[in-house]
Amino acid sequence: MTDLLPHLEAALKFARQHGADHADAVMLRGRSRSAMIRQGQAEGLRHAESLSLGLRVFHQGRVATVSGNDVTPEALSQLAERACAMARVVPPSPDDGLADEPLMPVPASTIAKLDLFDPSGTPDTPALLDRAREMEDAALSHAGITNSSGASTSTTLQDIALATSAGFAGQYQRSGHSCGVSVLAGTGTGMQRDYALHSAVHQADLENPARLGHEAARRALARLNPTRPRTGLYPVLFDPRVSGSLLGHLAGAINGSAIVQGTSFLKDRLDEAVFGSGVTITDDPTLPRLAGSRPFDGEGTACLPLDLVKDGQLRHWLLDSRCARRLGLHASNGRASRTGGGNVHPGPSNLFLHAGTHSPEELRRDIREGVLITELMGNAINMLTGDYSRGGSGFMIRNGEIAEPVSGITVAGNLLDMFARLIPANDLNLMTGHHAPTIRIDQMSLAGD
Repeated sequence: MTDLLPHLEAALKFARQHGADHADAVMLRGRSRSAMIRQGQAEGLRHAESLSLGLRVFHQGRVATVSGNDVTPEALSQLAERACAMARVVPPSPDDGLADEPLMPVPASTIAKLDLFDPSGTPDTPALLDRAREMEDAALSHAGITNSSGASTSTTLQDIALATSAGFAGQYQRSGHSCGVSVLAGTGTGMQRDYALHSAVHQADLENPARLGHEAARRALARLNPTRPRTGLYPVLFDPRVSGSLLGHLAGAINGSAIVQGTSFLKDRLDEAVFGSGVTITDDPTLPRLAGSRPFDGEGTACLPLDLVKDGQLRHWLLDSRCARRLGLHASNGRASRTGGGNVHPGPSNLFLHAGTHSPEELRRDIREGVLITELMGNAINMLTGDYSRGGSGFMIRNGEIAEPVSGITVAGNLLDMFARLIPANDLNLMTGHHAPTIRIDQMSLAGD
């Protein structure tokens, strides 16, 4: 692992020399490699390296952020000088500042427990091509699969470092591996497409490529000859491939920035029942071998598990220090995210809906006529009102069983009503990248024929 902290310490030193009252700096160093196979031919071979340093300075209640990729002393001095000059002329921003409760220092054991670095190394391009070819060959081996949109694989390695003038300094390394394949079934205007993909921190946790290929083929074939249901009200099941999108809407609605601006339909619902009894939603950055885990947040604050929703009650916003101060709260809850450019904003880490007690089969057993949604399109979500409308496709549910495929439908409702009626199944599996189990919501509007 390349030691990035000396560069950050130099940037902070120059910031103080040029007049900053306080400062913090983040540095990201990344290396990535990807490969794609389409119809057996190699396409899109890429290798990239990146380096970015973001410097944020504070001067008499004002803040400025600059970034660059030259870490020589001369360049860092110029970067700090430019940031301090900007901070002298921008409007005051008194709620901006360093975190009040940084973690100092980060124990090596904390980083080790997260297990975010794969010591097996990164696969070379031939190995990536072999993995992609195995996926595509498996998918094309199915009768009825007529074309391939391609199979791709990638590997990444990133060094992340943060330092502040308050004395915090921390650095860690994370790896990532992913693979996916998309194929088409049928011919002419009756063609249907589907896909399978998976990503993991460690190669050992990555799904078998051939299995992904077979899954993509099965999904595409199952979508042939779709129909459209009658327009009406139906019970709806969201497959784990799409159910996590509802958590994404929740995360946006409880983001501290949205609460400060008053642009969320949940802005007045803290400490109230928003979900049904028994529903718990947790953001946990301490889970080993997951992509959202981290030993400290973007401001150097300790990362701890947080039940955002407990037994149906909304308990917390997602906060960085600025939003916490704007809302008159004691401190950030360790949800600050940081870009390579140095900008700070609240955001989740590993946000997941706890599993329920019933299997997906049990959840649909009493449904005489309903819909299982396996793919969503578009994003007509009004975050001020919670109104929800998205295009989708999936399968009819008839007498408790999955029936014919459907497409070209629109599913609509209001997120407040949807959250209140949400019932989770017991099939949560974070290692597959699904952050919610199958979800049942009754009485949703479907626009079809």
